[in-house]
Amino acid sequence: MQLPFLLLIIAGTFIFILFFLYFVPVNLWITAVFSNVKISILDLILMRLRKVPPSIVVNAMINSTKSGLDITTNEIETHFLAGGNVNNVIKALISADKANIPLTFKMATAIDLAGRDVADAVQLSVNPRVIDTPPVSAVGKNGIQLIVRARVTVRANINQLVGGAGEETILARVGEGIVTTIGSAHDHKTVLENPDKISKTVLSKGLDAGTAFEILSIDIADIDVGENIGAKLQTEQASADLKVAQAKAEERRAMAVAFEQEMRAKAQEARAKVIEAEAQIPLAMAEAFRAGNLGIMDYYKLQNVQADTAMRESIAKPGGGGGSNVDKK
Repeated sequence: MQLPFLLLIIAGTFIFILFFLYFVPVNLWITAVFSNVKISILDLILMRLRKVPPSIVVNAMINSTKSGLDITTNEIETHFLAGGNVNNVIKALISADKANIPLTFKMATAIDLAGRDVADAVQLSVNPRVIDTPPVSAVGKNGIQLIVRARVTVRANINQLVGGAGEETILARVGEGIVTTIGSAHDHKTVLENPDKISKTVLSKGLDAGTAFEILSIDIADIDVGENIGAKLQTEQASADLKVAQAKAEERRAMAVAFEQEMRAKAQEARAKVIEAEAQIPLAMAEAFRAGNLGIMDYYKLQNVQADTAMRESIAKPGGGGGSNVDKK
């Protein structure tokens, strides 16, 4: 009976010690004391109750104290509970302090909570970054296409990191500036001779306004001559004009054909009326015979006149037999 009871006491004591060391991190308190960090055991216990890892707070306080930063445990706890990266913020503050960059704890936590890497931003302020732009195509006034590749050197603007535009905006503005500068050039040769004109013109536009970066320089890495866009457009316009002219000519031809067919139809109609009128002549002659207004001799004379007229018409036609008989005589 004594041995199981003793084992139970030992197990209970061990569990109590573990429970005590979990809620009372004595080792962290000792480390903080030897690092000149003013923090009590009660503060560490309350951190456990607030579900804040004491190790994160103690390590952050030690690093900030050794670096001469004035930060309280309450500020660190508040940032951790807000979902921030405490270690990243402390690292950024230490780097900014060593580089003489004005950065407060409030600003650093705001940048961190905004989703930006504040430590990387401070590093970018110290060491500028070079951004390569994609190929930008632009056409001069003479119609020649130029393809430009540029390198933009930027550094982070700490004061604009919260709410400032990113690298995509910088690249878009630089591309727009390149297109505008080349488009205003009278000749592509001028751009090829003085590529720094593009850099100076684009840089003077203040493209970094409202962004999280400050543009230090814009360097033209490469310029290639592309197609003759102006000649191509003129060729396409001429082809389009030709098609329009052909369509209008075809329309006029169709209208002429239709008019010709209409005239033929009218001629046929008139000829039909003439034939209809000629068909009335025998009837009129018969009526004249019955009425005594036309005699047989008059009818013969009329036939002789018709025969004489037909003969004259046959002689007057080209290749008629009458002309050949006269020549033979």
